[in-house]
Amino acid sequence: MNNTYLNGMNHLAHAYLSFRQPELVTGNLIADFVKGRKNLALYSQGIQEGIRIHRAIDTFTDQHPVTNRAKQFFRLSCGLYSGVFTDLIYDHFLATDPTRFTNDSLYSFAHYVYQEINERAVLLPPAFMQMFRYMEEYDWLYNYHTTDGTFKAIRGVARRAQYLKSDSPLIFAVFMEHYDDLRTCYQEFFPQLQAHVESLLHPENR
Repeated sequence: MNNTYLNGMNHLAHAYLSFRQPELVTGNLIADFVKGRKNLALYSQGIQEGIRIHRAIDTFTDQHPVTNRAKQFFRLSCGLYSGVFTDLIYDHFLATDPTRFTNDSLYSFAHYVYQEINERAVLLPPAFMQMFRYMEEYDWLYNYHTTDGTFKAIRGVARRAQYLKSDSPLIFAVFMEHYDDLRTCYQEFFPQLQAHVESLLHPENR
């Protein structure tokens, strides 16, 4: 198993917090597949900024007390993977947040992201593109808005998580049991994350 596939599972959040800036979108999504300064230097300044923003998002998310509260719901069933599943369910609540998306605008946004990545495909890490083909084929970004799509995402992560002892139906049951509390965590956390990202971006990229 390549653990890179389990990093930063909040793909929709990374794309959304790129504010429709094509190079930021690209860098934000490929960041986990770009290791070391030599590889970072292969990309344009805009993509490099997206990579740095991705890492800032991950750090802010992992260290935030609200995220730690959300992780506790998954701790018993997921152990060290509780953060991975918290990232994933944040994407569900972002996709269903009526202040940010309608069903149509989420669909449009998801396909905008796929188009931007495809336009730069030859420049991007092969391992990322391998994952991206699944993202596009199964429309991960759009399907986060349904509980069925979220279950499929949980199942996919659980299948790749080598040391996870729980099965995906149990993790999904935890998600559904604590749905309202987890949504509250998202509602408290995400505006703070967005403000943090906006404070880091160059003015022209906001």
